[in-house]
Order: sequence, then C-alpha cells, then structure tokens
Amino acid sequence: MGLRSFLAQAARTLKLAVKPGRSELWLSVKICFMGIGLIGIIGFVIKLLSSVLQPGQASTAGT
Repeated sequence: MGLRSFLAQAARTLKLAVKPGRSELWLSVKICFMGIGLIGIIGFVIKLLSSVLQPGQASTAGT
C-alpha cells in the first residue's frame, strides 16, 4: 500500500465521519467510565484475594 492510496483512503474516511450528538457522546463517556470502574474493581478483588491468601508476608515485611 503506497502513501498516495493511504492518503486517499484517509480522506475518504474523514469525509464519511460525522460529529456525534450530545446524547451519543454522553453514552460513550458513560461506557468508558463503567469500563474503567470495572477494571478497577477487578484489580481490587485480585489484590484483596492475594492479601487474604498470603497473610504472613504483609506482617513480616517490616522485620
């Protein structure tokens, strides 16, 4: 794929793109925040499980 054909396809894509409306943009923002929150909750559960399964390491780390 040459540079000229890439630029032609990029221009065609930009011509077809439309600006999202307020409701569509807000829906995308909500979905992104829900995804970030879900990943955070999964990370918290993994950290909690690892601290429960290995209780001796946390208390002996300071000595």
